[in-house]
Amino acid sequence: MRKLLLTLLFVPVMASAQKQLFLPTGDSSADEKDQPMIEVYLPKPEVANGCAVVLCPGGAMRWLSWESDVVKMAAFLNEHGIAAIGLRYHLNKFPMPQGIKIPPMVDVTHPEAFPQADANPMHTPQGDSIICLAAFDAVAALHKVRDHAEEWHIDKNKVGFLGFSAGGGVAIAATMLSMQAGAAEEKPDFLCTNFGPSLGPVEITKDYPPLLIMTRADHPNVAAGLVALFMEWKKAGADAELHIYGDGKGPYELMPQTGETTTETWSIQLLQWLKAKRFLNE
Repeated sequence: MRKLLLTLLFVPVMASAQKQLFLPTGDSSADEKDQPMIEVYLPKPEVANGCAVVLCPGGAMRWLSWESDVVKMAAFLNEHGIAAIGLRYHLNKFPMPQGIKIPPMVDVTHPEAFPQADANPMHTPQGDSIICLAAFDAVAALHKVRDHAEEWHIDKNKVGFLGFSAGGGVAIAATMLSMQAGAAEEKPDFLCTNFGPSLGPVEITKDYPPLLIMTRADHPNVAAGLVALFMEWKKAGADAELHIYGDGKGPYELMPQTGETTTETWSIQLLQWLKAKRFLNE
């Protein structure tokens, strides 16, 4: 695996944002503003519990939903003593291919339409290469969290991913990459995907990390792809949990706890799952 070096820069992002770490690509011609990086949000020392989550935001691999999927989510996690690491991964800058027809959408009742849980509706060489680069970025982020574990008061055995939408696909691809490479410091201890199916075929063994999936039943491709992902984990004998909410429309972020929907409880379910799996002590 390529050698990944980081240069530490201190910036005033917000009160709880402690640091930014840039992830050089090895391409000397790359524009710095396009370089992948992580942004580190640490909880107050008196509430920190050692758990750390690398946040992979959504955005269709073409932009990043940073405010909702990182800034707001980091504040929520910090309140519960969890360190949050937002990842700015490689994005697809290529124009959409001309003349390519996207296959018909698949609803939740047909997960078999996605062999090996590959729910990517349109594979292209350029798009697949970006997913691969983004997966390397996520693995590098995980590695660096463990490198700084003592400094950031993080337990090296309680570090994992939470991906949103396309970011879920990045987190899944990074998990495939790190588990196959075999380097312990690059393997996630857990994998959570919120509305984000796999963007490529998966191969799972029983030693893969515990998986938490959250989605809505009404979203074409996404729900079916995530059911397929759940089945791949279970067929291999690995630990997986799937929550398919039946109310509301489209993707979702943190929501007020109004009691009017079940979907709004996903963030509380995330905390409960982390606690039940012994990654969170509250």
